[in-house]
Amino acid sequence: MSDIEIARKANKKPIQEIGAKLGIGAEHLLPFGHDKAKVSAEFINSVQGNDDGNLILVTAINPTPAGEGKTTTTVGLGDGLNAIGKNACICIREASLGPNFGMKGGAAGGGYAQVVPMEDMNLHFTGDFHAITSAHSLLAAMVDNHIYWGNSLEIDTRRVVWRRVVDMNDRALRQITASLGGVSNGFPREAGFDITVASEVMAILCLANDLADLEKRLGDMIVAYRRDRSPVFCRDIKAEGAMTVLLKDAMQPNLVQTLENNPAFVHGGPFANIAHGCNSVVATKTALKLADYVVTEAGFGADLGAEKFMNIKCRKAGLSPKAVVIVATVRALKMNGGVARADLGAENVDAVKKGCANLGRHIENMSKYGVPAVVGINHFVTDTDAEVQAVKDYVASQGAEAVLCKHWALGSEGTKDLANRIVEVVEGGSAAYKPLYPDQMGLFEKIEAVAKGIYRADSVTADKKIKDQLKQWEEAGYGNLPVCMAKTQYSFTTDQNWRGAPTGFDIPVREVRLSAGAGFVVAICGEIMTMPGLPRVPAAESIHLNEAGEIEGLF
Repeated sequence: MSDIEIARKANKKPIQEIGAKLGIGAEHLLPFGHDKAKVSAEFINSVQGNDDGNLILVTAINPTPAGEGKTTTTVGLGDGLNAIGKNACICIREASLGPNFGMKGGAAGGGYAQVVPMEDMNLHFTGDFHAITSAHSLLAAMVDNHIYWGNSLEIDTRRVVWRRVVDMNDRALRQITASLGGVSNGFPREAGFDITVASEVMAILCLANDLADLEKRLGDMIVAYRRDRSPVFCRDIKAEGAMTVLLKDAMQPNLVQTLENNPAFVHGGPFANIAHGCNSVVATKTALKLADYVVTEAGFGADLGAEKFMNIKCRKAGLSPKAVVIVATVRALKMNGGVARADLGAENVDAVKKGCANLGRHIENMSKYGVPAVVGINHFVTDTDAEVQAVKDYVASQGAEAVLCKHWALGSEGTKDLANRIVEVVEGGSAAYKPLYPDQMGLFEKIEAVAKGIYRADSVTADKKIKDQLKQWEEAGYGNLPVCMAKTQYSFTTDQNWRGAPTGFDIPVREVRLSAGAGFVVAICGEIMTMPGLPRVPAAESIHLNEAGEIEGLF
């Protein structure tokens, strides 16, 4: 059966029963239908005195068209931990409409390791993304409105940095001219759109601790500069209060369930290649107060999602992960070893061994954060015993262990070995989390630390104006912020076609952006776009309702 057919046959329980597993009373759940609900801020505040559970991060090798199954493994491990008697909860991100209708597909897992309701999660869900888009758009409208009505803040209209957003892949909106049509429409200027998941509002929602923190961070966002280069903040526009009102419900984590009726928080959704790629701090911290084990994921490969999880989310939220699972498939390793996608079904142990260089680099990188790593081999039916053994042997040579996982086909029964191994690692107590670089390091030096230490670049190249901009932000008091690297997810380099574990390359920084409210500096590298485009044949062409009124083609 296909993923969506499996999801439709799910024996879902009322969301109140799922909440009860975590000790959440029905009065603290705001239901959206029968199978999803938001958790009240009142309840979240009431459990802050509880001890924290153990945080497990699931990451992966660099993604390939062959698939890695990071979310599937996250769900499978959460189910597996519950199956061996642990009280476990899953924390993942919400899906963006842009990739769903483009080429990525859904973000709810797959096979018998899924979070449901799958269709709702991949579409409008509980409206969080719409609220973020609306709050972001309100600020954009208020900035232009302020300029129209006299511009008392003396905003330099050439230096308005607050772009607009829409939750769709639409390359035509990357660069636009706004306010055309005469005096009544304002002052013409260049503008542009990013995708909603790249919005600083999204990043703030996912990093804020509560509504008060959310409102302060929104007020700290820089929207424009004056002619003297002094910043104009969101609080100067007086928009943060109304934006917080729009985000009030979106700030509450969403509770759903796996196919095996285990609890899952699905909340927030920043992209990992152009933002920090982690679910919300509120959801993660709440789960840690309610469960003994919390399994979360970070987007794309470990060079992006896991790096930002460790250096941004954990640093800012005071989190200390106890173990990391690095997901790999034999198929993806063969692609990293040079095998064409059409030939992945044939056994090729040599290609697996060659492709393991990518996996090895991620294993080595994770050790730099002081957190022990286990490799989860996401099993495909085409994998041969020799290929799987080649991965296990290679991982053992790197001082780690690889565990074969069959959750796609078997659900929790296929991840009990991984679950038991994770429990052993956690109870062994060897984790000593530390970020890659200190707060006090200069901004450009932090970019170099990631580029050289994680990507293995020879150097970072940037124009003088970019380095000068970073120095100005340091002088303005932003030097202690971490950096958020925006680059392709497909390679350690900025060339998406350069797979494996490349060396002998530079990382070009094209632009830097200050996300003062979120609390990081974005370094845009290579040709990465903050507004993606649709592929030649978008997934939207095959998405439709069948005669029974069911959604087809979404996953």
